[in-house]
Amino acid sequence: MTDSSESRPDTPLVLGRRHVLIGGAMLAASGLALARMPSAQAAPIAKDRFDSWVPDIVGPWSFASVSGVVLPPPDALSDRLYDNIIARVYEAAELPAIMLMIAYNNIQDGVLQVHRPEICYPVGGYELSPTRQYELSLGNRALPANVFTASGPNRIEQILYWTRLGDAFPRTWIEQRLAVARANVAGRIPDGVLVRLSLLGNDPGGAMPLLERFTRSFLDASPPPLRRILIG
Repeated sequence: MTDSSESRPDTPLVLGRRHVLIGGAMLAASGLALARMPSAQAAPIAKDRFDSWVPDIVGPWSFASVSGVVLPPPDALSDRLYDNIIARVYEAAELPAIMLMIAYNNIQDGVLQVHRPEICYPVGGYELSPTRQYELSLGNRALPANVFTASGPNRIEQILYWTRLGDAFPRTWIEQRLAVARANVAGRIPDGVLVRLSLLGNDPGGAMPLLERFTRSFLDASPPPLRRILIG
């Protein structure tokens, strides 16, 4: 009489049709997920190469120094946010000096996204006016931008800036996050740039025409690779 508790010899595993279908579906899903993983749209740019694209002469303005420009706070996060940061002051006879900052990174995902100037200035002790939407006139197109006034202990600064993420020009954090999400759904990780221009003075209305004039002259003086980064 055979004891039912005795171990039986191993038998070959037979896969039923249901197991085959489930395994095939899981494999297909894994392949689809891998195929749809977002990929970077732009390659990193070496610092020396990026710097060489930035013009020294911009209309009547000339590159004068790198001091005096408010920069993102020097923390680990900002170091990861930007591959390339340009900070310059341009001067011209009988015209206000223009301060320029360009911050670029070839990857903008859901974790790393460009700082907005409304974060940087308060860290430096500035009080800010409400941010206003602004249409930056570039001749044949209007670029979505923002403007605000930053008042510090020793100076008042009028700021104009825009951000580009892939093909989008978001004006708010929410628009910025949506731009990244839409690009990711389309299988892309967009590059991103923050362009900020400013001058000293307490007249916002008088500052904007000068900042627009500088912007148009800067784009005209920039090589095509830099123009593509700045305005797409």
